[in-house]
Amino acid sequence: MTLNLNGKVFRSISNTDNGEVGSDTVFFYHQQGRHVWAEYSGGAVIKGHLVAIMQDNGVLQMNYHHINSSHKIMLGECVSTPVINKDGKLIFQEQWQWLNGDKSAGFSEIIEQ
Repeated sequence: MTLNLNGKVFRSISNTDNGEVGSDTVFFYHQQGRHVWAEYSGGAVIKGHLVAIMQDNGVLQMNYHHINSSHKIMLGECVSTPVINKDGKLIFQEQWQWLNGDKSAGFSEIIEQ
């Protein structure tokens, strides 16, 4: 799947309870070739960044960090798999894990706005 994420905006539509991204979190994506990055904020996230490498199938291998509303820096890694919903919107289904804190894992989805 060939994707161009440059300039796309995403919003969270689901997350497991151990995640900090919620429906008020907005992601602003950029892309140059296989390199992808984004800024995100909103809800429990004060300021966050992610960097990713896009695989040939459109899957993103990423690392992220953010400052949460408790003023802690959180670190994680994620595999984001693209799917197109029935309305033609791009959704990323995300398997993620914290690299600090309790180091738990979770599942989230973000949708193109």
